[in-house]
Amino acid sequence: MSAMSNSNWSRRSLFRAAAGMAAAGTLAACGSNNGRGGGGSGAGLVQYFHAYGEAGTEQAIKKYAAAYDEARVTTQWITGSNFESKLFASLLTDNAPDLFEFHPQIQLIRSGQVADLTDIIEPVKNDFNQADIQSHTVDGKTYGVRMIDDPQFFFYRPSLLEKAGVEVPQTLEELLEAAAKLTTDKVKGVYLGNTLHAVIRPMIWAAGADTLDQNNKPAYHTDGVVEGLKQMRKLFTSGDLLLDAPADYWDPSALVQGLAAIQFCGMWAMPAMQKALGDDLGVFPFPKVGAAGKPAVYNGGWSMFVNAKGDRVEEAKQYVKWLWIDQKEYQEDWALSYGFHIPPRTSIARSAEKLKSGLPAEGVKLFTDHGHFDNIGWTQAMIKATEDVFADSVRKDGDPEAALDKCDTAVNAELKKLFG
Repeated sequence: MSAMSNSNWSRRSLFRAAAGMAAAGTLAACGSNNGRGGGGSGAGLVQYFHAYGEAGTEQAIKKYAAAYDEARVTTQWITGSNFESKLFASLLTDNAPDLFEFHPQIQLIRSGQVADLTDIIEPVKNDFNQADIQSHTVDGKTYGVRMIDDPQFFFYRPSLLEKAGVEVPQTLEELLEAAAKLTTDKVKGVYLGNTLHAVIRPMIWAAGADTLDQNNKPAYHTDGVVEGLKQMRKLFTSGDLLLDAPADYWDPSALVQGLAAIQFCGMWAMPAMQKALGDDLGVFPFPKVGAAGKPAVYNGGWSMFVNAKGDRVEEAKQYVKWLWIDQKEYQEDWALSYGFHIPPRTSIARSAEKLKSGLPAEGVKLFTDHGHFDNIGWTQAMIKATEDVFADSVRKDGDPEAALDKCDTAVNAELKKLFG
């Protein structure tokens, strides 16, 4: 699901940045209003959610919580762009939430911040997308229950491509050519987000590379990635790329408002785009880069974690089990009633009528055929290092090889700390 539509920030990079700072113990404490006051039966639980942009999401989460009989569950709905700082600041205090949504992050496990949920997941483990299970598992133990999968790809206006005589791009080079033909005095050819951070990992995967290999060694420094960086630099300086849009990539407004003919975004925005554009809407994966490349789709998403340092760990685990494992009706509602997301439970995904035909079905197929998931060992320091590569060699005119060499140093230092 998208973040607040009135803020302009990279959802994933800032959230992960906060995780890194929290692991280092550098965040200050937040206020003492933790929502535990009031009545209700059983132990009082507090959960943290960032404010989703889709209408009805806050009401839905609170509706689910109100239906739970074993404890009073209070939701802290964190608005604005500072969810991560509030969350991780609170985790360092006595006012920390009992459970919270976030992404798989190995520092949270190594620091003992999140509880092992293997016991509640194991009975239904085979009914989850196994890539989701893998991305939340360390040393055979699973931390976090996936709530939604959010594939991200390119949306485009078929009418604009047809008018410009452009085919759907199959390679990054073809995307650049399409952007040039689609650009007019009023419309830019393509939008990749204001920071470009959203397309870094998709570009790496589309070049046939990876962030880390199976042995937790760097796998991104390849000839294909270098070629991709050079092409991205060409696009950045072409005048065909929309820069400084009113909202970042996760908001559909760049395409809907006619600011760009092609936009990188998430499947969560598909209903809003369809409402505005009708059938004049298509999707395609990040196109392959270089001879070894292949199309790529990044799967974002959100997961529920239990604060292992809280005093209600077992109660929180039972609530997570009740809502995100037992209550399939609520899980389907959360995935499909507020934007489109793919349920991580395979049984729910298979029966979801909204995903069985038309453009949603195309999105599911792209996710199935080309999807890539988070590597729990790919930390914020590593993410920041690749963002620096883009800053040096795409935004500036730096040498991609030199930028990747610098990235290697930072990534290897982080890997040594994590894995020895």
